[in-house]
This record gives sequence, structure tokens and C-alpha cells, in this order.
Amino acid sequence: MKIRWTYEALERLMEIEAFISIDSPERAIKFVDEIIEHVEKTLPDRTRLGRIVPEISNPNIRELIFKKYRIVSRLNKNNVEILTVFEGHRLLRIDEIDL
Repeated sequence: MKIRWTYEALERLMEIEAFISIDSPERAIKFVDEIIEHVEKTLPDRTRLGRIVPEISNPNIRELIFKKYRIVSRLNKNNVEILTVFEGHRLLRIDEIDL
């Protein structure tokens, strides 16, 4: 199954990188690369991995946890869409993603 990153998810990754790069640009790039690599290695073969997002309760919208970040995805017929990435202590705001 193919992974497709939404504009929203890519924007969140850029924000994460910008925040971390305040202290260490090299670490910021490495961390964002690790998030992408985790998703790209994990989801194509195990699309139902992760829990159902509690704020939505839709079995096709799931999340992986990577370190302290929530990676929210939606399973479609031909791909897995990464909808957003955000800090795990936050609740998902529905207006942040395109359902």
C-alpha cells in the first residue's frame, strides 16, 4: 500500500523541524527524517497498525505514536494518507485535518 502525505501533515513536519532547529538544525532534520522513515517502514504492510483516534472514533482513522508525537492516518482503498503529526499531549482538533 502506498503512503501519501497530505499538505497538512507536511506543514506540521516543517513546524516541528523549525522548532527543534532553534537548538540544533542537524538534530531537527534527523528527527523529522526519523518520523518519515518510521511511517514509511511501518504502515505499507500493516495499514491497521495503531489505535483508532479517540477524538474521531472512526476505524479507518488511526494513529501511530513516535516518541512524543501522534501520527494520524486514514486508510483508503489504494493508499494510506498521513493527515497530521502533532505532539502527543495535545488532543486532535478536527478543524486541523480534512475529513
